[in-house]
Amino acid sequence: MCGRSSLTVNEKQLELKFGKGFYSEDLERYNPLPNYNVAPSHNMPVIKADSDHFDCMRWGLIPPWAKDVKVGYRMLNARKETILEKNSFKKAAVNQRCVVPFDGFYEWKRHRDGTKTPFRIGLPNFELFLIAGLWEKWKSPSGQIIQSFTLITQKPIEKIAHIHDRMPALIIPGEEDSWLDLSISPQDALDSIRPLNPEEIQYHEVGKEVGNVRNNSPSLIQVIEA
Repeated sequence: MCGRSSLTVNEKQLELKFGKGFYSEDLERYNPLPNYNVAPSHNMPVIKADSDHFDCMRWGLIPPWAKDVKVGYRMLNARKETILEKNSFKKAAVNQRCVVPFDGFYEWKRHRDGTKTPFRIGLPNFELFLIAGLWEKWKSPSGQIIQSFTLITQKPIEKIAHIHDRMPALIIPGEEDSWLDLSISPQDALDSIRPLNPEEIQYHEVGKEVGNVRNNSPSLIQVIEA
């Protein structure tokens, strides 16, 4: 499961990296950037297929049939292997694909004594990357429209399998076109997400403070020396 991430750049840096703009009316709705502890329910910049701008979306997919937003907490992730079997995801896989920019994600390694050690994982030098996702639009009983997303997860590459048994479907910027091409079938789009090579991933231990969603500072991404 991917339930915590980081995006430690600002909006201008995202615009320069991906050539996408922000709608001014959305800027006040985003959780402030930089964000060292991106958590479920945060509003994050998302790139939809065939879009020239960032959309503001809530992390935790809310299907159209949901009675309230709480269902989103159960749909933070979508398993790559079963997306096309799940009613909550298979329609979105056809025409509601997206990518979400991050520069790190956190996973906790569980030890035999029950304790857990958090790690920050990402590309070399923690450069910006994208995670493949799906999005939905939901209308609340009061008429509020909320766009939300889920992140796709897959089996980890061997280098980080000792930390956790899942990892996000990471995409190196420039390799996202097939995933976002809605003329490509969902299965072929999923198959286009290649496993990264060991040299394309780095990680380090971080402090346990990252486990508290109220903590959000540069100290959370600092290396904890073994």
